[in-house]
Amino acid sequence: MAEEQLPIYLPDDLRLPDFVRWPTFPFEGQFRVRPLQPSAGEEPPRQGEGGVDCAKCAAPDSEYLWADERWRVRALGRPSGLPAVVVLETRGHYDLGDLSNLLAAELGVMTVRLERGIRSLPNVVRVHVNRWGDGSEHLHVFFLARPKGFLQLRGTFLSMWDDILPPIPDHEWRENLTFIAAWMSEYSGEAVAPPPTEWAPSGQGGAHQGREPVRPAAEESGRSVAASEPPRPVRRGPRPAPH
Repeated sequence: MAEEQLPIYLPDDLRLPDFVRWPTFPFEGQFRVRPLQPSAGEEPPRQGEGGVDCAKCAAPDSEYLWADERWRVRALGRPSGLPAVVVLETRGHYDLGDLSNLLAAELGVMTVRLERGIRSLPNVVRVHVNRWGDGSEHLHVFFLARPKGFLQLRGTFLSMWDDILPPIPDHEWRENLTFIAAWMSEYSGEAVAPPPTEWAPSGQGGAHQGREPVRPAAEESGRSVAASEPPRPVRRGPRPAPH
């Protein structure tokens, strides 16, 4: 028996939402609402549905920044407009609702840990965490770094601004990713991204002096990092503005 389709009642003329007048909205000018198409009835299959031909399952660790036995972190294939955009994935094939209690608990810990590492980059003030899941079944959560002081980038439209802004320099992008990988490896797993020549762990000089990852005392004692107070991220001086 086919599932009953819930009707969506719409007026003939849809009004523009209030957010088109927000200062954070990336566009200006005249807009109109695109007509909503009728329900397709059946949802199209997502990439890797049921674990069949899943690109994320097939990808080797060498394509990731960091990996352990249950989680992996990757970057996008090239620099974008924000200081960093990375994706947290399960190693095994799971959708969000399929996670065991253990993996669900670890997702919270990994989210906090990765957010702290990204927020420790120079001039990064917030990290947006987004999960959509309409394109690929394999769980993947996006982390987007918002640079300090650029108030137009606050809120809902940060992912749009990432596509709009010119890409940051390649060397800066790689340096940021290397720092994130090293931060994660201080707790568990392995940093797959090789450090650049100027990388200096534990404050031994170089471009990243003062940015070494700091393990919270709660994790050193075996307690969950989710139950501990977050450490204050270490930041360096201002970074060039998005161009």
